[in-house]
Amino acid sequence: MSATPEIITVTLNPAIDRTVTIANFAAGTVNRVEQVQDHPGGKGVNVAVTLADAGHTVAATGFLGRENATSFEDLFARKGIADQFIRIAGRTRVGIKIIDPVQQQTTDINFPGPAPAPPDLDTLRARLTASPAPWVVLAGSLPTGVAPTLYRDLIGTLKAQGRNVVLDTSGEPLAAALAAAPRIIKPNIHELEALMGRPLPHRGAVIASAQELLAAGIGLVVISMGSAGALFVTSREAVRAVPPQVVARSTVGAGDAMVAGIVAAQARGYSLEATARLATAFAVDAISRVGAGLGDPATLADLGRHVAVSAVTSALR
Repeated sequence: MSATPEIITVTLNPAIDRTVTIANFAAGTVNRVEQVQDHPGGKGVNVAVTLADAGHTVAATGFLGRENATSFEDLFARKGIADQFIRIAGRTRVGIKIIDPVQQQTTDINFPGPAPAPPDLDTLRARLTASPAPWVVLAGSLPTGVAPTLYRDLIGTLKAQGRNVVLDTSGEPLAAALAAAPRIIKPNIHELEALMGRPLPHRGAVIASAQELLAAGIGLVVISMGSAGALFVTSREAVRAVPPQVVARSTVGAGDAMVAGIVAAQARGYSLEATARLATAFAVDAISRVGAGLGDPATLADLGRHVAVSAVTSALR
């Protein structure tokens, strides 16, 4: 890719996603596989693919095991994504996703990945700070042996450069990163409850929690809630986006597609309502298909028209 990237995504712990389709999957019994597909993935990789399909110039970095990087290299070449991944010793991990189309459930089996050495982390920092991309997406879990404060430290460095940082992670890395106040975060409702340390039983409680995070310096908090839609909250307004009903073929990558939609909309200067509509359309498109990336533009536009977006207040329940 020759053009300067608008967005660079960071995937520190990528995976080759092996998606196995099994009708009426049940643990402890013999299950018959209907279909198997392998996709090079990981949260930031999925975001990069979706953004590239949406017409954005994208670079992708992080760590790839040298022994099985070929499928990622082929994907980046096919999608026109600038490959800035750092090759490290070992093999990129494999994640098995069992999709049950009858029960509409997905079971994840995640393997550990290779651990980057300190010089690898130094190379990552140098590569990120040298990138001209104004938008940076930090997404996914951290590899074995990496300090949970890494995202926090990267955000501080990138913000000092005037970069827009979007963070999509969970657990201790998310909690630690809040001190650096990324521009945008996108926890799901369960991740938000874990972060706040309390149940959030109604919409007012969810928005109040988002407002606490906004007060700490975050610009936009998006909380995904599955079929109940998503809340998009800033210090000035909040909207709820409810997706149209579709046949769910896979929930794999839906959150990543939503992150891509948020970034695409914000990079284009969209309003909060338009951001919610586009991000939700991206997510619905993802669950209607197997694999990362976007479907055809006509289908995406139709999905967007059927997303219901409404203003909400913290008093609503």
